[in-house]
Amino acid sequence: MQELLDVANAWDQAMVTNDADAIGQFMSGDWIIVGSDGSRSDKAAFLNLIRSGALMHTEMTSLDFQVRVYGDTAVLLSRGVSAGEYQGHPFRELELASNVFVKQEGHWKCVLTHLSKLPDT
Repeated sequence: MQELLDVANAWDQAMVTNDADAIGQFMSGDWIIVGSDGSRSDKAAFLNLIRSGALMHTEMTSLDFQVRVYGDTAVLLSRGVSAGEYQGHPFRELELASNVFVKQEGHWKCVLTHLSKLPDT
């Protein structure tokens, strides 16, 4: 379980560097994200947003992890903050993130991220 927490924390750190190659190392080739607004995107489109500067993160923190491991598959639930700028507009959201990881070639890779916006408290 600690290995998965280390991966999740390293992914958060990569997000605030806005380095698409570093961020992409945590995703499987067929990774998909469902945003808090219900939108969907794949790895290539997400990383292109980072590369172009259309999406930049200044904060990405995950807390209160719940981890379930099922062999080479794991589900990580966390609460956290995602902040930065999207297409020139600042954002800051408190989110519940559900991430599904699969162990591929000895490394945990995320195959699905689903975000739910939480009310600010």
